[in-house]
Amino acid sequence: MSSTAAAAPPARRTRSRLPSASSRRSDDPSSAANANGNGKTSPKLASPKHLPGERTVKKLRLSKALTIPEGTTVYDASRRMAARRVDAVLLTDAQGLLSGIVTDKDISTRVIAEGLRVEQTAMSKIMTRNPTYVTADSLAIEALQKMVQGKFRHLPVVENGEVMAMLDIAKCLYDAIARLEKAAEQGSAIAAAVEGVERQLGGNFTAPYAFIETLRERMFKPSLSTIVTEDTKVAIVSPSDPVYVATQKMREFRVNSVIVTTGNTVQGIFT
Repeated sequence: MSSTAAAAPPARRTRSRLPSASSRRSDDPSSAANANGNGKTSPKLASPKHLPGERTVKKLRLSKALTIPEGTTVYDASRRMAARRVDAVLLTDAQGLLSGIVTDKDISTRVIAEGLRVEQTAMSKIMTRNPTYVTADSLAIEALQKMVQGKFRHLPVVENGEVMAMLDIAKCLYDAIARLEKAAEQGSAIAAAVEGVERQLGGNFTAPYAFIETLRERMFKPSLSTIVTEDTKVAIVSPSDPVYVATQKMREFRVNSVIVTTGNTVQGIFT
């Protein structure tokens, strides 16, 4: 994607379908581009009823969402993504309703790795349909849980039926880390605070309890070995390999990047 492309006009707000019994798929890289009804789960939007002082999504550092018609070609969409310096775009249907999401990885693994022509391929052919989303009043911890459990990096933020912003998991993590560091500096009892959240969620949610337990374990025992294990697969290419080969490796290993090496020497990383 070219970083010198002309800046695209500001994206208009996009109305989103109201929550229903139908499922919402995430931008999980391992999910199919087209929904087939298998393995779907109903959306669970965060309830606006929460205790005072709890951090909500609208208090996070949200990014303005880039929205384009689903009939846009991959080539044009890529240029607009490059101009905006974003790695995900929301797609809308003929009625202006949110219909899908496409990430930079989707373009790499579903277009380039498949040998499709970017000038002739519509975004609707590769998008993940009906993505999971949260409301501005959803709890930040619930948004993070959705992203971790669903294994995707982005969540559209919807308010009053309109797409307001895009939430990136990195910003969620940065926010969580900053709050933990601030609590530690002030001498707060972090374990007690976590237990308070557990008491709040534990009565109704099993997954959030386990999720918080994992976060606490990682917080008190930080180690790269908890993330990179001995059986972790690493996608490796050489500097002379074409981009096509790199994207195929990314698809094969289900990763967002490949390591460029010469012999046993790391030369760089390609994302």
